[in-house]
Amino acid sequence: MTRRIDIVHLYHFDMKDGVPVRDRAGLELVGDGAAIAHSKRLADKVRNQKPVGNPDLRIVVIDESGREVHREQVYPNVT
Repeated sequence: MTRRIDIVHLYHFDMKDGVPVRDRAGLELVGDGAAIAHSKRLADKVRNQKPVGNPDLRIVVIDESGREVHREQVYPNVT
Protein backbone atom coordinates (compact mmCIF):
# COMPACT_ATOMS: atom_id res chain seq x y z
CA MET A 1 0.00 0.00 0.00
CA THR A 2 1.42 3.34 -1.06
CA ARG A 3 0.80 6.34 1.17
CA ARG A 4 0.47 9.74 -0.41
CA ILE A 5 2.12 12.61 1.43
CA ASP A 6 1.02 16.09 0.44
CA ILE A 7 3.62 18.77 0.92
CA VAL A 8 2.10 22.07 1.95
CA HIS A 9 3.47 25.51 1.24
CA LEU A 10 2.75 28.82 2.91
CA TYR A 11 0.98 31.43 0.76
CA HIS A 12 0.10 35.04 1.53
CA PHE A 13 -2.89 36.84 0.03
CA ASP A 14 -2.24 40.58 -0.10
CA MET A 15 -4.93 43.10 -1.05
CA LYS A 16 -3.46 45.69 -3.38
CA ASP A 17 -4.91 48.84 -4.97
CA GLY A 18 -1.76 50.92 -5.10
CA VAL A 19 -0.93 50.50 -1.40
CA PRO A 20 -0.78 46.83 -0.34
CA VAL A 21 -2.52 45.45 2.72
CA ARG A 22 -0.21 42.64 3.80
CA ASP A 23 -1.41 39.21 4.85
CA ARG A 24 0.98 38.49 7.72
CA ALA A 25 -0.35 35.07 8.74
CA GLY A 26 -0.64 33.32 5.39
CA LEU A 27 -2.30 30.01 4.68
CA GLU A 28 -0.82 26.56 4.15
CA LEU A 29 -1.96 24.98 0.87
CA VAL A 30 -0.79 22.06 -1.26
CA GLY A 31 0.31 24.13 -4.27
CA ASP A 32 -0.02 27.11 -6.56
CA GLY A 33 -3.33 25.87 -8.02
CA ALA A 34 -4.96 25.71 -4.61
CA ALA A 35 -3.62 29.19 -3.78
CA ILE A 36 -4.99 30.64 -7.02
CA ALA A 37 -8.38 29.02 -6.37
CA HIS A 38 -8.38 30.53 -2.87
CA SER A 39 -7.60 34.01 -4.29
CA LYS A 40 -10.63 33.67 -6.60
CA ARG A 41 -12.85 32.82 -3.61
CA LEU A 42 -11.47 35.81 -1.68
CA ALA A 43 -12.17 38.12 -4.64
CA ASP A 44 -15.74 36.78 -4.86
CA LYS A 45 -16.23 37.37 -1.13
CA VAL A 46 -15.00 40.99 -1.35
CA ARG A 47 -17.16 41.60 -4.45
CA ASN A 48 -20.24 40.20 -2.68
CA GLN A 49 -19.65 42.29 0.46
CA LYS A 50 -18.99 45.49 -1.49
CA PRO A 51 -20.43 45.21 -5.04
CA VAL A 52 -18.93 48.53 -6.18
CA GLY A 53 -15.28 49.21 -5.51
CA ASN A 54 -11.91 50.31 -6.77
CA PRO A 55 -11.25 48.81 -10.23
CA ASP A 56 -7.54 48.50 -9.35
CA LEU A 57 -8.17 46.23 -6.33
CA ARG A 58 -6.46 42.86 -6.63
CA ILE A 59 -5.67 39.84 -4.50
CA VAL A 60 -1.95 39.13 -4.94
CA VAL A 61 -0.77 35.62 -4.12
CA ILE A 62 2.79 35.42 -2.75
CA ASP A 63 4.49 32.10 -1.99
CA GLU A 64 6.77 31.42 0.96
CA SER A 65 9.86 32.41 -1.03
CA GLY A 66 8.38 35.83 -1.84
CA ARG A 67 7.55 34.99 -5.47
CA GLU A 68 4.34 36.44 -6.86
CA VAL A 69 2.23 33.50 -8.03
CA HIS A 70 -0.95 35.20 -9.24
CA ARG A 71 -2.98 38.42 -9.32
CA GLU A 72 -6.75 38.16 -9.11
CA GLN A 73 -8.66 41.30 -10.04
CA VAL A 74 -11.56 41.82 -7.63
CA TYR A 75 -13.69 43.94 -9.97
CA PRO A 76 -12.82 42.52 -13.43
CA ASN A 77 -15.67 44.18 -15.36
CA VAL A 78 -15.04 47.75 -14.18
CA THR A 79 -13.30 50.01 -16.70
